[in-house]
Amino acid sequence: MPPRRSAAAPGLPGRSCRMSATRWRAAAAMWQYPFGALLRSGATLAAGSDWPVSSPDPLQGIHVAVNRMTPDGDTPVFLPAERIGLAEAICAYTAGFAHVNHLDDTGRVREGALADLVVLDRDPFDGPAQEIAGTKVVLTYMGGARVYAAHEA
Repeated sequence: MPPRRSAAAPGLPGRSCRMSATRWRAAAAMWQYPFGALLRSGATLAAGSDWPVSSPDPLQGIHVAVNRMTPDGDTPVFLPAERIGLAEAICAYTAGFAHVNHLDDTGRVREGALADLVVLDRDPFDGPAQEIAGTKVVLTYMGGARVYAAHEA
């Protein structure tokens, strides 16, 4: 699932789900990016980006999956019943992605798993959901080795 596409795309006026909905039957329009319904049905959600038409930044995708609006807040909430919780959105980008790609030794922080992880500048669970996209990665580790460090880290 590309969560970032469930809200208007920045710099592409008219390329939003709302615009698509005006061209579809009302019943079909209500099933755009049904993350909440899929989760409630028991489906495993796996998230990613369809970059370059969307942001490759997973924190923006997580923000949109939780809020169903762009990080800048310029768009109204689109299909609010399809919002998912922050824990579920993070899981979709980590364990869900690993699951659908048969990467059994990744996706979770646990003994024996590959040490692919990020360190964030803040705990996104501690602030309002509208500020998730403002969270920054300060360190990235792949296979236990540091591969990225922000200047402040």
